[in-house]
Amino acid sequence: QRLLIPVLQSYKLTGLNEHENENITLDSLRSKAWKNKSRKTQEQAEAEAKILLEIYAKRELERRKPFDEPNEMYDEFIKAFPYNETSDQLKAVSEIMKDLSSNYPMDRLLVGDVGFGKTEVALRAAFRVINSGFQVCVLVPTTILAQQHFTTFQSRLSGFPVKVGLVSRFVSSKEVKKILELTSAGQIDILIGTHKLLQKGGVNFKRLGLLIIDEEHRFGVMHKEGLKQNYGSVDILSLSATPIPRTLAMSLRGLRSISVLSTPPEDRLPVSTYAGGWNAAIIRSEER
Repeated sequence: QRLLIPVLQSYKLTGLNEHENENITLDSLRSKAWKNKSRKTQEQAEAEAKILLEIYAKRELERRKPFDEPNEMYDEFIKAFPYNETSDQLKAVSEIMKDLSSNYPMDRLLVGDVGFGKTEVALRAAFRVINSGFQVCVLVPTTILAQQHFTTFQSRLSGFPVKVGLVSRFVSSKEVKKILELTSAGQIDILIGTHKLLQKGGVNFKRLGLLIIDEEHRFGVMHKEGLKQNYGSVDILSLSATPIPRTLAMSLRGLRSISVLSTPPEDRLPVSTYAGGWNAAIIRSEER
């Protein structure tokens, strides 16, 4: 049998040698098995599309009270930033603050390359939400990134009455249990975690106001949309350097708001990527 596909989709074909250790059975395009699998896949896609449609329709009808306007403590937090903001950062912050002042739950995508200041913009949104008496959840795809964010958030929020918690493989089960209990009691203001936070019954927030999804392209569609289904009118800020086509298309079509950081911070060095074994000489040269 011969299957014809468009040339532009030829990249979807992969050699069997890449799957030599996997137990793969090929179906004939005329077989009943192929037809059954195709039908089940189509039914699953239709079911998920229906769920997504219901989620977006429900969020369109959701309303919430605007968050409190920035106060003196917020101004002090801004002044504590040790660098000069770029014009794009200031514009993104202004757009997000406008969202937080409206009656509609925010669903904004923040796009920017590595080191362009997405985290600082997210921190300012989180600080305002916390000042309004709500909690913030920061969802990240990897344990290392969760630890990095935890360190950054603690350092940036030092001196302010904000409690930050971390849930990841680096935290003992006993400590995770304690953190989740404090979160349920409303004593954790910002909870940073990996996929553990997506597990059913994994965490209960007393008053969740903002969900920040970092590297949103690393999470599945139903994972992200399921969060909207679970938390209702919660405001959502997604961060990404490389948004998936679906997310980008939704933003460009107006289904989601979008802010872009295209200006690098002053004196930012380009990112250098090396693949290979450990080499102390390269590390030293890059540090300089």
